[in-house]
Amino acid sequence: MIRRAFLVWLMVATCIGTTTQARTVAKTLDIYVIDVEGGQATLIVTPSGESLLIDAGFPSDGTFASKPGLAARARDAQRIVAAAKDAGVTEIDYLMLTHYHADHAGGVPELAQLLRIKTFIDHAAPTAEAEKGVAGTQGVYDAYSAVRANGKHIQPKAGDRLPLNMLGGGVEVVVVASEDKVMSRPIPGDTPMPGVSRSPSICEGTGIAAQEKTENPRSTAVRLRYGRFSFLDVGDLSGPSLFALTCPTNLIGDTDVYLVSHHGADDAADPSLYRTIKPLVAITNNAEKKGAQKETMALLKQMQSSIDTWQLHRTLAEGSADVAPSDRIANLDNITSAWIKISANADGTFSVMNGRTGFTKSYAR
Repeated sequence: MIRRAFLVWLMVATCIGTTTQARTVAKTLDIYVIDVEGGQATLIVTPSGESLLIDAGFPSDGTFASKPGLAARARDAQRIVAAAKDAGVTEIDYLMLTHYHADHAGGVPELAQLLRIKTFIDHAAPTAEAEKGVAGTQGVYDAYSAVRANGKHIQPKAGDRLPLNMLGGGVEVVVVASEDKVMSRPIPGDTPMPGVSRSPSICEGTGIAAQEKTENPRSTAVRLRYGRFSFLDVGDLSGPSLFALTCPTNLIGDTDVYLVSHHGADDAADPSLYRTIKPLVAITNNAEKKGAQKETMALLKQMQSSIDTWQLHRTLAEGSADVAPSDRIANLDNITSAWIKISANADGTFSVMNGRTGFTKSYAR
């Protein structure tokens, strides 16, 4: 009896020790840049397991003319679910829409059939000019807002922190721009890495005009920080608001990973931002013939000695060329739908993985 009691005690103690050890093992912040063929769907999973999805790709079969339908046939919603499964996510705690174009917001109705979405984060409804500029924008918004009615809703302004900050195990998410406005001053309380001062602004000219002048410049853009690691996602922010993030004042500090604005279109080619935030990695969420345009790819090529470029797709855009080598391109054709995954530690070290091949590269400042 004594021996049996001792063995039971030993088993319980071992389980408790193992559980305690599991809870204290440092986890990574994981970011999945999901292939939605030139739209955006970026899944962020904090070390404590909270999930933030930024945008939800296209509806249905993945065109601007597509309408939401059966979730089982929804290309991008299914791809988001696959990434969520890989990350161990069974529901979306926060869905943030950068803006209301079909390639960013169109997939929400179908995704909501597959995963519960608890809280919706966005900006004000599109203007009448937005519908004139990109036909179908109002319809995308209407379909999205019908789904949004089933959850909590937040509309932050530039400078606000997302409530994920309180839940995400040391993860801070700051809205740096929204509704064509940027923060009025640098991120409050932002502390650069030890030994690294905030980069001064390196401004050239007055910026590049936005290709689409209604919803894109209103994109809700965020800077995420986990310890010493930082990630910048600006959606399709372009024009004066994109330029104002770093000129005349650097509002966002250094950035380790930058998700290139507007899928790498030519209005993302202003060198001021890149030279000011000094990213170690720039990821272009392009498709074969969407994004990754000539001017932005040429700029990234000029900066390839200091910035590693990763691409979701090999580009066939007219006049353009890949900057990333094939081992840093997730999809070489439209047969695969691999993601790019970032895994970051609080000490600022991080790795980037090509989901197609498993090739992984590690980074540190």
